[in-house]
Amino acid sequence: MQVSLFFEFAKRNVKIHWFRSLLAVIGIVIGVTAIVSMGILGNSLVLAISDSLSTVGDSVIVTPHTGGGMRGPAIATTKDLITDRQLEQIRRAVAPDSAIPVYSGSARMKIGTEDAFGVVYGLRPDDIPLLLEVEEGSYLRGSSGAMAGAKFARENNLRVGSRITIKDKGTLRVVGIIKERGMGFDINPDFGIVVEDKWYQQAFSQTGYDMVIVKVRDLSRIEATKEVIEKQLNRRETVVDVIDTKAILETILDTFGRISTFTTAIGGISLIVAGVSILNIMMMSVTERIKEIGILRSIGTLKKEVRSMFLFEALILGLIGSLLGGIMSIFGGYAVSLVMLQTTKYLFVPSSLVYIVYGIVFGIGTSILSGFYPAWKASNLNPIEALRHE
Repeated sequence: MQVSLFFEFAKRNVKIHWFRSLLAVIGIVIGVTAIVSMGILGNSLVLAISDSLSTVGDSVIVTPHTGGGMRGPAIATTKDLITDRQLEQIRRAVAPDSAIPVYSGSARMKIGTEDAFGVVYGLRPDDIPLLLEVEEGSYLRGSSGAMAGAKFARENNLRVGSRITIKDKGTLRVVGIIKERGMGFDINPDFGIVVEDKWYQQAFSQTGYDMVIVKVRDLSRIEATKEVIEKQLNRRETVVDVIDTKAILETILDTFGRISTFTTAIGGISLIVAGVSILNIMMMSVTERIKEIGILRSIGTLKKEVRSMFLFEALILGLIGSLLGGIMSIFGGYAVSLVMLQTTKYLFVPSSLVYIVYGIVFGIGTSILSGFYPAWKASNLNPIEALRHE
């Protein structure tokens, strides 16, 4: 007999028992929607974290080691800093890559009549373009200017030309607004200001640096750069801590990738439940059609043809449910992204949309697998006993 004939038999049975078929389809729709929505949420979370980390793994960060070691008792008010001599050692070790010294602190400020509090970074004017982008205005040109972080500027209504008074330190004129940078492993100027290094040094009476950021041009050398800095400065004792931001970024993204897999697996549980529902419906179908199966077998229908009839029925349910679930998952992904991340900009990126394909394939596969045992049982019924069945 033709395959199309058994496909028609399967369609007929789905139509006859339309209500229970509808319930099975709804189960698949829910399962596919859940697994795809969780997959999209997990992927969007990874992308959001990746975007928010402005340091993309091209930096090595050197900070003073504060663990004590052989230095003896530390005074609570004393802060370890990187000296000019250590800075030169770092520069020689990483050449031709750039080593950027950074002063870092915080201060109370007066903006107009309002009080504010923010971080203050001191950078050499020539180094600023290597780390930051200007959204409005210009880069620093003199010691009387400052650049304001994007969020700090918004919160305090700062514009180019505004004045900031740092208590007991002096008044600075805003010459530029820094483009929003997001959370970073090195500096986070979004919530503060950037001033010239010499101004910071005089205002805060600080001679050493809080950190040195090394921008590595060739990412394949980032581990070697880290090692050469440690060998140069930590030969006798641990003087500085050297952080490889590429390794940190990979660890964070790997962790959130695992979270994404876990949330997708949670969604997959509902699809497994839908598969069990299809298995139950198919077993009921076999029981109701025992006599029909006996007639088909008695007129020469092969076992594989009987199997195909029931597998086609499971396939029809799986196709309808999975395709509807794929469509519904777009709305589900939109909703969970909006609620959990307050943004939907990661919904239509390829790495999110591919979960729709995964969900549809998984839904169809689960349906077919759920139909295998009922199909096998139907094909192995004894034709004579089946004809006698009442």
